[in-house]
Parts: sequence; structure tokens; C-alpha cells
Amino acid sequence: MERHVPDSDLSVAIATLGSDAAVMRAASPLRLSAPALRPLGGLAPHGLLRGVRHLARRDRDLARIIETAGTPRFPLRPPGFPTLLHIILEQQVSIDAAAAMFRNLQRLCTPLAPVGFLSLGEAELKRCGFSRQKIGYARNLAEWISDGRCDLAALEELPDETVLAELIKLKGIGRWTAQVYLLFALGRPDIWPADDLGLQLAIQRLDERAERPSASELIARAENWRPWRSVAACLLWQFYLHALGRLDRPRRNGG
Repeated sequence: MERHVPDSDLSVAIATLGSDAAVMRAASPLRLSAPALRPLGGLAPHGLLRGVRHLARRDRDLARIIETAGTPRFPLRPPGFPTLLHIILEQQVSIDAAAAMFRNLQRLCTPLAPVGFLSLGEAELKRCGFSRQKIGYARNLAEWISDGRCDLAALEELPDETVLAELIKLKGIGRWTAQVYLLFALGRPDIWPADDLGLQLAIQRLDERAERPSASELIARAENWRPWRSVAACLLWQFYLHALGRLDRPRRNGG
């Protein structure tokens, strides 16, 4: 079972701050498990401001985060093979190391697509920084996409749990990786990656707990935040980064 342990107690939020923003089209509102809304300026998830307003009215702690740390501004990532591969690279290593591997790969394989990736040898990928395990995961992903077993474009129209079930069929993709893809590439508004260490540490700090809460405790805690758990996650990542001094002065969004 996949377990994501971010470097230096930091979550996926730090990675998204440095990612390329991309405006996603809204998926069919009839087939999503939460409201499908246009993204605000390419920020994750879809319906960000509506979710922020909803949560601020419902939860005093989240309202306080908005006041002190500002509205989350994590960019959406382009959906597709490069983004999912990048998320795989972020498993179990520092964000900087994953970004360096991805940059090295992009210099070797332009455009970065499954067929081109499969033409690279193991020695080339190792020079990019890939471990043997990551090479296997990445090649498996590229093969599944190339031979039609995995259609990432089709996933954009499917409900959250169906997307999760399809993605975790692939070797090297567990629930955390699939949830991060759903939140930051597909912009889904009700994703809650309870195994994320950054979220656990944010709740620990917010509640002034002596110990870090478990994933099951986070799942229970987030029930009141439906159907905007993605927005709650982004607020908590924003809070954690702000507490660590990793954000600029909070920005205010009008309207």
C-alpha cells in the first residue's frame, strides 16, 4: 500500500506552488460527485472561491485560516501523462529532487509523451535521477496509456471514486497519488487525501495536539466539509505553509 512521506514534513502543497498553472475545462456536472465549476484563474480546485465562502460560514477554524493565511492559490496542473508521472516521482522523495528528475527528463524527451518515454533506456533514466522502482512505475504507466488500457482523457468525465479505482489498478499508483491527480489535475472539489503528512501536521498544529492525528481521524474530521473537502485541504496546506513562513503576505480576493 502506498504511503507518501513528504520531505521535511512538507506536503504536496509545496510542489503545487512551483507547478505550471493550466486552466481546466469544467467537466460534465451530471457525472461528477461534487459541483463542477470553472476554475478561478487556473487555481485548484474548481469552484475555489465558492468553496472558501461555504467553509468560512460553516467552520470557524477554517475562517480563521482565511483571515491569517489568505485564500489558497495552488495552481492546477495540466491533466495527462506528464503530470501523473511527475506525481509518481514525488512519492517518497523531496519535492526538489522530484522536480530535478522531471526537468532532466523533459530535456531528454520533448514532448514528454508515453511513446517517446518508452524509447529511453534504463541508463538514461537513471542519469535523470530515477530509481529502478520509479523506472518500473513510469514505464508501466506509459505502456498502459500507449496500448489503451488507461485513457486519462476519459477519466476527466468520470466520478471521483471511479477515477480512483481506475488509477490504482496501475502499479505504483496508490490512493494518495490518485487523489493528488484528482485534486490538482482534474480540479475535483471534494477530494480528501487523509494519508498526506502535511494535512496531518496542519491539523495537529491547528488543534494544538500533542500528537499527529491518524488518517482515520482526518477522515472523520472532514465529514463536515463535504462537498468542498479539496478546498479544506488547500486551506490547511496554506495554513501549514504560512505557519512555516513559506508563503508571502496573504492576498485578499474580492467579490
